[in-house]
Amino acid sequence: MTAMFGHVPRHAAAADREPDCERGVALVVALLAMLVMAALGAALMLTAATESRITRNFRNNTEALYAADAALERVVGELRAIGDWNLLLSGTARSAFVDGEPRGLRVLPDGKTIDLAEVLNDANCRKVGGCSGAAMDAITAERPWGANNPRWRPFAWGYLSDLTPTATIKSSFYVMVMVADDPSECDDNPFVDGGAVVSCPASAKANPGAGVIEVRAEAFGPFGAHRAAELTLARADRPADRTGVMPAEGTTENYGDTASYDSGIGRAGVRILSWREVR
Repeated sequence: MTAMFGHVPRHAAAADREPDCERGVALVVALLAMLVMAALGAALMLTAATESRITRNFRNNTEALYAADAALERVVGELRAIGDWNLLLSGTARSAFVDGEPRGLRVLPDGKTIDLAEVLNDANCRKVGGCSGAAMDAITAERPWGANNPRWRPFAWGYLSDLTPTATIKSSFYVMVMVADDPSECDDNPFVDGGAVVSCPASAKANPGAGVIEVRAEAFGPFGAHRAAELTLARADRPADRTGVMPAEGTTENYGDTASYDSGIGRAGVRILSWREVR
């Protein structure tokens, strides 16, 4: 009897152990599900943060380009009023839009700083530490004109919000405008507008860059936003007609200068020959 009751059939023992073997499976499945959900949540948060940064950077860089263009628009009228552009090339003539000397640090709204001297050096020779004459005359892919390479001079600089006296511009950007001689000249003298012909082709009868200057604006903003744009400006006078009588305003026949910027009858104006973004 004892032996009979003491012996447990195998199928009965397996049946008793089967529920114990399945214990904890639900917990493992739940943990795995939580892990998957956490990974998906982290991926969504990372994607959202990345998209937010992309949108912010796109917005800031677009605004930086508009800021540079606004600075160019601001100084064109002042450049028209300067009769001798050699004053620009020597650094003597400057805009009324300045906030101190064109050197030293300026603090951006996000706490970062820019050094105006480094900005100028970078434009002149791509070396923020300083530019020698040889470095500025060096022929590179960006500056292939040698002795006629532009030597940028500071003309206007300040916070874009101070661009107008009414302070109607709400912007966190800082802008700097520089001027330089037109590199198409062949006088080998970047400090003189339309100097004596030195390196022009033998067929050239005059200096092609006379009365033409380059204007460059750079804008700096939060989170490293930075864009630059350049204008090429030329003198554009409205002459009298063949009888010595000044043409009427808006006249197009025989004069071809109605596209001149801020040019009226009997006074000098400027023509925008080109606008380009600098990469």
